[in-house]
Amino acid sequence: MKNIKKLIADNKLNLSTLIVFSRAEHEIHKKEYQTIKSSGLTIAQFGVLEALYNKGDMNINEIIESILTTSGNMTVVIKNLEKDGLINKTIDPKDKRSSIISITEKGINIIEEMLPSHIENINSIFNVLTEEEKITLKNILKKFKEV
Repeated sequence: MKNIKKLIADNKLNLSTLIVFSRAEHEIHKKEYQTIKSSGLTIAQFGVLEALYNKGDMNINEIIESILTTSGNMTVVIKNLEKDGLINKTIDPKDKRSSIISITEKGINIIEEMLPSHIENINSIFNVLTEEEKITLKNILKKFKEV
């Protein structure tokens, strides 16, 4: 028991840093998701539409990589977006086993309608930091790519 308490005491800064980081991430996402959920979209659906809106047509693997998610439910997300008329799926002429996903006019309208309030919401989240602190935070967080 004493060894565990010593281990915790010796690593208190790392452990408390993880807790503060995790709580901050949770609060940021909770507030960020408010504008997404109010649109009637799921977080994954919004991610797909936003990626297609900003980057253009993609296949499913490119979408998964772009929105930093796993492929677990992406097929369902794509199917539901297609059913709702927000995206189109066509066979990839370069690879008949794959599909190219593109955003429809209806999808564009939804994204363009919600992005201003979504961006305003993100701004309100990060307004607790100065410009210099935002740059510092970004630089610090980039270091975790090497973990």
